[in-house]
Amino acid sequence: MINFIGHSQIVQVMCKTSIFRALLFLPVILSFGYASAQKVYIVNYESQADVRVFVAEYESQADLLVYPVKYESNAGKNDGKWFFEQYESNADKKIFFVEYESQADLKIFFVEYESQAGWRNQARQHLMY
Repeated sequence: MINFIGHSQIVQVMCKTSIFRALLFLPVILSFGYASAQKVYIVNYESQADVRVFVAEYESQADLLVYPVKYESNAGKNDGKWFFEQYESNADKKIFFVEYESQADLKIFFVEYESQAGWRNQARQHLMY
């Protein structure tokens, strides 16, 4: 079905965020493009994560605007262009999607275009290094 992100990981996202937010960003993940990016892996438990992430409902609420890319070879910079790794050992950062904004280290919003990706809150940029 989806070769770049496991079924259990999608279920995890659906369970840990509201159904509406998950359904809003899922098509963006499925319509990857080309860019340089950071490699991330979605973990099953909060204790395994480097960063706890909340998917904001609006762009203006986000610290980071994220554009998912299609190929691992495009990964590299801390610029909001993410590649979702299939294996934890290949990831630069392990993330866990939280249900509430107050639980998050980082608030993100998925964007449609590569040119929209980037940091809105520079003070949070250190979280993804």
